[in-house]
Amino acid sequence: MLDIVLVEPEIPHNTGAIARTCAATGARLHLIKPLGFDISDKRMKRCGLDYWFLVDISVYEDLDEFFEKNGDNNIYLATTKAPRSYTDADMSGDVALMFGKETAGLPEWLREKYRDRCIRIPMISEARSLNLSNSVAILAYEALRQQGFPGLLGTGSMAY
Repeated sequence: MLDIVLVEPEIPHNTGAIARTCAATGARLHLIKPLGFDISDKRMKRCGLDYWFLVDISVYEDLDEFFEKNGDNNIYLATTKAPRSYTDADMSGDVALMFGKETAGLPEWLREKYRDRCIRIPMISEARSLNLSNSVAILAYEALRQQGFPGLLGTGSMAY
């Protein structure tokens, strides 16, 4: 199982696109407040188009509530400050991928607490970061690749 955890997401379009990725992959989506939008906002719903019924979504008041309900086993924190690449992480079992808010990333105390579970997406030094929804898609599909793409169709039909 794959869990995508967004800590204080701010931009509805990013969260909508991430929800669509979760819907297409069967990943669960966890949103940790405060949110920079109302999840019923039509702008956010539009980003996920007609996929919302496929999303298993949970909302938490804060990180404490998230960890109380889910624990911290097999969690990886995505951050540009991480000392290692995501390709060095073993995501072959159940895994939770945690991402910070668009303007500030994950809190420093959290990165320090889980220092050995911080991973990054390689990029040139001049780039500050990738878009949040792109980062989620990259890491989600890496985790799913390592897990053998459970429950996902590996082929399509070229028939018209």
